[in-house]
Formats: sequence, structure tokens, C-alpha cells
Amino acid sequence: MAEVVRMPKLSDTMTDGVVAKWHKKVGDKVKSGELLADIETDKATMEFESFQNGVLLHIGVQEGKSAPVESILAILGNEGEDVTALLASEAKKTSEVKEEVKQEVKTETVSKKEDTKTAAPVAAKTIVETKPTASSGHERHKISPLAKKLALDKGISVNALQGSGDGGRIIKRDVDNYKSNGGAAPAFVGVESYTEEAVSQMRRTIARRLAESKFSAPHFYLTMEINMDETIKAREAINTVAAAKISFNDIVIKATASSLRKHPKINSSWLVDKIRYNNHIHIGVAIAVEEGLLVPVVRFADGKTLTQIATEVRNYAAKAKDKKLQPSDWEGNTFTISNLGMFGIDEFTAIINPPDACILAVGGIKQTAVVKNGQITAGSVMKVTLSCDHRVVDGALGAAFLQTLKHNLENPVLMLGAYSI
Repeated sequence: MAEVVRMPKLSDTMTDGVVAKWHKKVGDKVKSGELLADIETDKATMEFESFQNGVLLHIGVQEGKSAPVESILAILGNEGEDVTALLASEAKKTSEVKEEVKQEVKTETVSKKEDTKTAAPVAAKTIVETKPTASSGHERHKISPLAKKLALDKGISVNALQGSGDGGRIIKRDVDNYKSNGGAAPAFVGVESYTEEAVSQMRRTIARRLAESKFSAPHFYLTMEINMDETIKAREAINTVAAAKISFNDIVIKATASSLRKHPKINSSWLVDKIRYNNHIHIGVAIAVEEGLLVPVVRFADGKTLTQIATEVRNYAAKAKDKKLQPSDWEGNTFTISNLGMFGIDEFTAIINPPDACILAVGGIKQTAVVKNGQITAGSVMKVTLSCDHRVVDGALGAAFLQTLKHNLENPVLMLGAYSI
């Protein structure tokens, strides 16, 4: 008996899926557990395996096309089986759902119109049509077709030409004389053009989630300057013995995790009717890819060594670039770090990544004049900005967290224990 294979929901934020590639064609036999298609979600391209045996009788979504979750992806059944009735039944269900939505919208529209009738009438506006005058620069010029073409080819503005023909008509001679008489430099003639591309699943989801975060969570921002001289020295020393090269971002992740352990209320989430304070520390690390931003999660970051963190983040970056991240890689964050320092950005603010209550924006390290022991000297500083959801975190709490983070980065020897490398 024929069975419908529906577009799977491969991530918690997925609403539509794009079929990147079919591994089977109509008429092929399919075994349970066999690869059926590659599905592009909002975050990655994932392999989709069949859950049943049968013959591929119908493909509902062609390669490169998108379809909503739970729509018909394919139909599997016995060889030669007729699926016309099944497709008609599914189409009828879809039509009924659309009709219900249409009726709901119609009812809502009628309700709004009834409300509008009770509102005070708006005074009618008088519209006066105005025509451009000769001084407005929009005067119509009399010009021969040949002269107009020559002027356009030579980049000469018609407004700059004086007509010598009948009734002041601009002719070819006027265009030629303008150039030979050393008139003003011809105006540059450019060509307007643009390209458009369909919004990807990833970009659509980023737009939706960040809009929800920005307009539902009342953000406030705290910025602090941190002296990174000791961290620079510590990194140089660590990289002489570490199994993997340690980046400044790896140290920031470690320092942040250590700071969150001392300030657990920063490591929290707003759940409308309650606030969740997470005892575990899972740090989301924003990674830029061609189509947007992915945030894989370093789990239990406070308990991992710098080498473990560096290796994990490097592996995540490679998987993100190849669109091979899995849902288990990006789910479960309790705090997020976004670092643009490597792009030469000194300071910025980041939008909170739900369900987190905070996100840390990290700028680049730069040399500048600093005051030490009353003396002006050269120093390396880094600015960080904490974006906070004011429903959960207050200013004093955020400031205390940043003070601890500053202490950890300015005194890395105290933060990094014997088993931290």
C-alpha cells in the first residue's frame, strides 16, 4: 500500500525545506535506512533516509525547490501502484486547510472594518497637480532624433546645448560644435543594474529569530575595556606546549565560562512565566558562513581545557563551512559569544540569541596608550559589550559579570589551572 513520505522537520526552527539532491528516481526500489534525498534546512544540508521499503512512485518536490514541513516529499509503495487517489486526497486536505485560514482572515478583516466604521471620519485632502516650470530643470527640449542620439553617445547633457535650428531646435551641428568649442566636461552616463536572489532557508530563519529577539526582549548594553597584555603573554607561552594552537577567542570562551560559574544568573533564559537558571554552561560560538551565521555549541565549556575548546571550535568551523552541522551541534546554548575582532572591528553590539538572556560581543585587540601606576605607556586593550535581556538580567548583575571576566583575562594565571591547557 502506498505511503506518503513527508518533508521532515530536521531542526527546531525549520519551517520549509529545500531538496538539494535526490538519490533515487521514480521507479527505483528503496530500502528502509537507504539514503533517499539531501534536504537543505535553515542551518545545514542533511541526509534524509527512508523509513520504509518500497518503490519510489512519486516525487513531490523537485531538486532546488522548497516545500513546507509535513508536505508531500515523496510516495513509496508497490511497483505499478496508482497514487492518483492518494494525491487527490492530500490535495483536498490542503485545500480545506487553506479555506479555513482564508475564512479566519476574512472574519478578521470584517471585524477590522466594523471597528473602522466607528472611528472619526478623516477629512478629505485636496490634491493640487503642479507642472514643472522652465526653471525647475525639467523643461522639454526640441531636439532632432540624430542630435539626441549623438548627445547620449558623447555623454552631453541636453540642458547644456543651445539649439540653432528652426524655433531653437537642437540639431547635429549644435552637438558637434559643443564638443569642438571646448564646452563643459560631458556628464558621466552610467547604467543602473542589480541582481536578485531568493532568500535562503538560513537567511529567512536568521531574520525571523533575530527580529523576534530584538522586538520582544528589551535589550540593554554594557561595554568594558580589558587590558590584554597578560593574556597575550599567556597565549604565547601556552602555544609553545599546547597540542593545538590556541586562539584569543578560545581563551575568551574559557574566561567567559569561568565567569558564568561565578554569576549563574547571567547563564539564564526567559520562559514567559518563569526564568530558567542553567547549572550547566553551554556556550554558543557564532561562526560566519557565506549565507549567514551559525552558532554551534561548546558544551560544558567550564570543564574543558583550552586545547579541547580550540579543537572543538575548529571542527565546528569546518563543518559549518561545508554545511555539515547537525541539530545536536547547534542546540542547547545557554550563553553566546560573537567575536568580530579578527575582522578589525573595535566594538559592536550583538542581538541576543534565544533562548539566552545575554550575548557577549568581542572586539579586536589593539595597541593604545594606557595608564599604569600613574604613568602613560603602551598597552593592548580589547572592548567587550554584553547585551542583556532586561526581563532577566539587571544592570548591576551584568556589570558584576563583566568585572569578573575582566579580572580573568587580565590575570589569566589565576584563571588557568594545571589542567586548563
